[in-house]
Amino acid sequence: MKRTRTYSLLAAATLALATADLLAGGSGIGVPDPVIFLKLRLPRMLTALLAGASLSLAGLQMQGLFRNPLADPHIMGVSAGAGTGAAVATLLIGNSLPAALSGLTVVSAAFLGAMLTSVIVILVAARTRGATTLLIFGVMLGFIFTALTSILEYSANAESLKVFYSWSAGSFIGTGASGLIILAITLLVGLALALVNNRGLDLSLFGDEYTAMAGASPSRIRNISMVGSCLMAGAVTAFCGPLGFVGIVAPHIARALTGSSVHIKVIPASILVGAGLSLVADILSQMFPSPLPVGSTMAIIGIPIIVYILLKK
Repeated sequence: MKRTRTYSLLAAATLALATADLLAGGSGIGVPDPVIFLKLRLPRMLTALLAGASLSLAGLQMQGLFRNPLADPHIMGVSAGAGTGAAVATLLIGNSLPAALSGLTVVSAAFLGAMLTSVIVILVAARTRGATTLLIFGVMLGFIFTALTSILEYSANAESLKVFYSWSAGSFIGTGASGLIILAITLLVGLALALVNNRGLDLSLFGDEYTAMAGASPSRIRNISMVGSCLMAGAVTAFCGPLGFVGIVAPHIARALTGSSVHIKVIPASILVGAGLSLVADILSQMFPSPLPVGSTMAIIGIPIIVYILLKK
């Protein structure tokens, strides 16, 4: 009964924040013109909601798999891979190669980079027995892609860098109908895999040895989680940029509110908290004459909470 009340309050809070986000704009809080509402504010709000839910669900699984309270969706290098893809696209654009670009955009290139990284991580996860080894591999993979991105940035001109930095700052604007559909599909696939894998995620909290003694396969649990998490993180990073903090913070708040670490109980709360935090970040970003990057407002919200979590530990 208490948990049902928690879910209801979180759902009501998320709905209220979504409404506030629809009313928030560069001119302040108010009812927008119907065209602005349908073409700008509604897609922006839905993007924030889907992105926050996806990142929090991926973060919840990463923290369980690696038993690390500061693990987040980008710890496996997916965000860095997307950044390299975006850097490749902006470098090509900067070099004025319209024929070679034929339909290639920053978003599609970032998505391809994220998916390539995800495939590499998933293949390694299938051959890796220990979660620690996989974690180290993901971090090293992220460093490699970050280095490649730096090389591409060094070679790019000012116009190319402007396009790349605009993407890397983070934004919920300009996703479009096709982007929203992709974000929704990846979230549904990730949620389905997390629900199917929820008992295995519970066992993983106690380590691989305990999981194996309980009759489950640690590698199978990791593989399922990695597929869903990489898919969600890759889609969000491609369309919204490398957003941080939500994937770390939301699962902690969800566990505190539900008073449980059992995944089937925490998953709904984590999704709602993540969506709510992203909506708050978007509302804050719109409270200025020139909207701030969402990545910055997320940091303003997330860093104090992370510091609190560290001090509490």
